[in-house]
Amino acid sequence: MPNLYIVATPIGNIGDVTLRAMKVLKDVGLIAAEDTRRTARLLAACSIDTPMTSYYEQNKRSKLRYLLRQLQTIDVALVSDAGTPGISDPGFELINAAIDNGIAVVPVPGPSVLVTSVVVSGLPTHEFTYLGFMPRKKAQRISFLERVADQPRTLVMFESPHRIRAALRDVLKVLGDRRIAVCREMTKLYEEVFRGTVTGAIDYFAEPRGEFTLVIEGKIGEEPPSIASVEEELLRLRSEGLSGKDAVAQVAKSTGLPKKEVYRMWLGLG
Repeated sequence: MPNLYIVATPIGNIGDVTLRAMKVLKDVGLIAAEDTRRTARLLAACSIDTPMTSYYEQNKRSKLRYLLRQLQTIDVALVSDAGTPGISDPGFELINAAIDNGIAVVPVPGPSVLVTSVVVSGLPTHEFTYLGFMPRKKAQRISFLERVADQPRTLVMFESPHRIRAALRDVLKVLGDRRIAVCREMTKLYEEVFRGTVTGAIDYFAEPRGEFTLVIEGKIGEEPPSIASVEEELLRLRSEGLSGKDAVAQVAKSTGLPKKEVYRMWLGLG
């Protein structure tokens, strides 16, 4: 049975297209493109004349069955406007439909604005949470940010130039003045990475243009109290006449430690 190829394409600089991506785009029977005009420029630069069909958010329902029928007889390559398909675009539905129909889904890896922005941000990369696009409406955006406010991992999200300043103001309101990297127009002519604080980013992008990726520092937790400091506090409370139950409850509340752990320390006091 034919394959559905998930082909990553340049996010800006056309020189980032891979040799494998060019070969696949040339060999498949059909290319499903989010924007056929943009993909046509890439194909022309690579001297590829494979037929295309549009597949984007507004027509994904009507085109899904058509593409599944095509996949019964020919290989199809899925491409997005830029980067890796299936990340915050309609490719997700086609990929899952192909899997459900027993069609092999073959990745052709390459450029990704998500990974590119994270690695140049200067923020921790060992764990990060990708959140897609923030909601358009302020109340929903505030709620969205509140749900991740205590997340210790680096946060990554996309934003448009029309909403970037409003989004940054809401980030400041909910998450505080954290460290942030704002990546703009990655690998394109006017590529830019702002590294600083949320307040600084709001001031810097007074007239924002281009596509943005926000990489935001996760919540920094306080260092857990040392055993010695906890035992010292327990001894103090005992000297004041507090019962074990009351002392343990008070210390557990002030330190955030589990009551069982504090109780073991209480029992070990000399």
